Amino acid sequence: MEYRKLPHGNEKISIIGLGSAATGIIDENTATRTVEAAFEGGVNYFDLASSGSVAFKACHNALGSVRNKVYYQIHFGADYSEGKYGWTTDKERIKRSVQWQLDTLKTDYIDFGFIHCIDEMKDLEAIERNGIISNLLSLKAEGEVKHIGLSTHTPAIAEKFLDMKILDMLMFSINPCYDFAKGEYGIGTNEERRNLYRRCEKEGVGISVMKAFAGGQLLDEKLSPFGKALTKNQLIKYALDRQSVITVLPGASNPDEVKDVLSYFDSDEKEKDYSEIGTFSPSDATGRCVYCNHCQPCPAKLDIALINKYYDLAKIGDELAKEHYLSLEHHASECLGCGHCSTRCPFEVNQYQRMMEISEYFGV
Repeated sequence: MEYRKLPHGNEKISIIGLGSAATGIIDENTATRTVEAAFEGGVNYFDLASSGSVAFKACHNALGSVRNKVYYQIHFGADYSEGKYGWTTDKERIKRSVQWQLDTLKTDYIDFGFIHCIDEMKDLEAIERNGIISNLLSLKAEGEVKHIGLSTHTPAIAEKFLDMKILDMLMFSINPCYDFAKGEYGIGTNEERRNLYRRCEKEGVGISVMKAFAGGQLLDEKLSPFGKALTKNQLIKYALDRQSVITVLPGASNPDEVKDVLSYFDSDEKEKDYSEIGTFSPSDATGRCVYCNHCQPCPAKLDIALINKYYDLAKIGDELAKEHYLSLEHHASECLGCGHCSTRCPFEVNQYQRMMEISEYFGV
């Protein structure tokens, strides 16, 4: 397992976590063994926007004795008062649901308190009017909630919350399908979504990724909007390469499915290479570096993806991006102009032109 540090904290979070959609609807014994398998594989981050109440019992069964070694995402707005998942913006229902979740998990604190599934402006207005945000801020001040998060599929809503300066983590749906405006949750343009990821990195807001496989659509050639299947390894790598992503949260309905996802760490770079999306993504992706590293190796030893990433961040005002760029061993000015990278780029980026542009911008 690999871990990434939360920018607004000292927590080191597993880059693959566990979602609870599948574990919420299976029997308790299987759900418990599934959570145990994840923890034994190094997973320490568990999302609890579950499809059913059994996921909470399974987490307590499997993780109760190691509670201080794991992190829970608990959602303010996911309602389990009737045993199944429900959604609400009502303050009293949310309070009762959160207390039930804490009681079932047998814990007295929340690692990440998430404002749950706000996709439309009217929902944002409702939770502001009902005092949900102010309640979460009070719980954080009291130490019951360690970090505040938001789950949404809508870039414009995420931007509104970033303006509030209250977020430590954003749960967002990231995959090639949605990033290129395809599928039910493909909300926002490619550029809007890229700018969101950049802003999160600039402001130190981590991203936990939901729907990395687009609900399984991208794993099936017949269901994929691209008409071609991708693998779990490709999609996990794609999500982890977006700016500010801390962890990807696939679901699993049994221990074997956990092991299948964690086989990511045993796969080689060729198996993770998602550059083929450049052959079936829409035209608005052409000419944009997605940091996939398919251009490597560079004869001048330039880390082309990282150079592009720091440049993109610097242009939106990230003051540390230039410092990070200057600390690289090799800079854009060292580009040989050989064209090797551009011929390999699936997104048709003229990297030589980019290197000259970046060199002029940073002065080296």
